[in-house]
Amino acid sequence: MLHEDLEMRRIILSRLRNAGIAKIETERSSNAQLTVTIHTAKPGIVIGKGGSSVDQLREDLEKRFGNRVRISIQEIKQPELDAQLVAENIASQIERRISYKRAMKQSILRTMRAGAKGIRLYAGGRLRGAEMARREQDREGRVPLHTLRADIDFGRATAKTTFGAIGIKVWIYKDVISPAQRRVPPAAEEPAPQPEPVAPQPEPVEAVAAPAVAQPVAAAAPATTETPARPAPRRTRTAASPTARTKTAAKPKAEAKTETRKPAARKATSPPKKADS
Repeated sequence: MLHEDLEMRRIILSRLRNAGIAKIETERSSNAQLTVTIHTAKPGIVIGKGGSSVDQLREDLEKRFGNRVRISIQEIKQPELDAQLVAENIASQIERRISYKRAMKQSILRTMRAGAKGIRLYAGGRLRGAEMARREQDREGRVPLHTLRADIDFGRATAKTTFGAIGIKVWIYKDVISPAQRRVPPAAEEPAPQPEPVAPQPEPVEAVAAPAVAQPVAAAAPATTETPARPAPRRTRTAASPTARTKTAAKPKAEAKTETRKPAARKATSPPKKADS
């Protein structure tokens, strides 16, 4: 099955080389049916006039692998943000003898205008037909390869020229994946408070049963006696306590004042008598 999928991809890519195919997905069902999903930026070339090219491709695949094949086509609305399509575009320009620097700069401008936050390009091989192979790279924006939440798309292509093969690699940084999508712990915390409301349920039932028996017995007389008796002692206690404290506190102060004044007066009167004598 693995080799069948790889061979199927080779056949589709060879027949639809100029269709801008970014990705091919295969899905096998239990009833021996094979579903092939083609992600392309040019669905018109894949479908053909009246779906003739799709029907022909389906018949060829069924004859080759002996299974029922179902082909679905999905359009890529922004090919500038797909790393594989950008790499293939640069490779096709190099094959047409266009300067690799010009092709890389144009692709960077288009990708940044499409809304990307960063792009990084890499080209390696006999650039411009040089005798010795070298590596050239260009970048704009930021491409955080070590950030796990960063949404980075990677693609690579090969430009087959007369003087050798040139490899192209592209990294496109789109945006950061929000951590709200990965917040699973709140769901695990919910079962913790569930047993709490279950335990207090039998308690109110017992509390209600006890007063139901006591209410009819003490409903007539004790209810009236308790209401006037409770506030009265509270008022007397609170009223008596401050007055008693103030009186007891005031008496020793007055006594102390009188005691201190009397000896002072005696001492003041005795010296003038001696002076007169």
